Amino acid sequence: MSIGHTLLGLLESGPRHGYDLKRAFDEKFGHDRPLHYGQVYSTMSRLLKHGFVEVDGIEAGGGPERKRYAITDAGITDVEQWLATPEKPEPYLQSTLYTKVVLALLTHRDAADVLDTQRAEHLRSMRILTDRKRKGDLADQLICDHALFHLEADLRWLELTAARLEKLREAVVAP
Repeated sequence: MSIGHTLLGLLESGPRHGYDLKRAFDEKFGHDRPLHYGQVYSTMSRLLKHGFVEVDGIEAGGGPERKRYAITDAGITDVEQWLATPEKPEPYLQSTLYTKVVLALLTHRDAADVLDTQRAEHLRSMRILTDRKRKGDLADQLICDHALFHLEADLRWLELTAARLEKLREAVVAP
């Protein structure tokens, strides 16, 4: 996820302080990974340097001065371009799981155990996501669906690999 583009998009509704941006980000996108304040302010500094935001005002308070940021026309254009650019699908051609299975075979360990352990972890994650989806709002349900569909695809791969384990052993273990 592009944090910079996300913060810019949040600014399109109007100027905000860094604290407000962090709160809005965490509420909409950061359920599992809330932003750190330092990340917000370093990103805003970079966006300011590139001309995508400007300081709309500075307020003095009991602590440090609070800058209010506003998106510029260049920032709006950048968000539009980012939204229009498709994300590259992740092919998973060099997955860690595949590497573990092959390495288990190469080192004469039980690759089926590797697959079983991973299957159990995927099922555990799916139960947690399903519970979260059941209790969540529409946005949370869609996020959980996305993750669940990926986990389901992984489970299909785990089953297929388990069924082909002997053939894979023959292909990767030199006689």
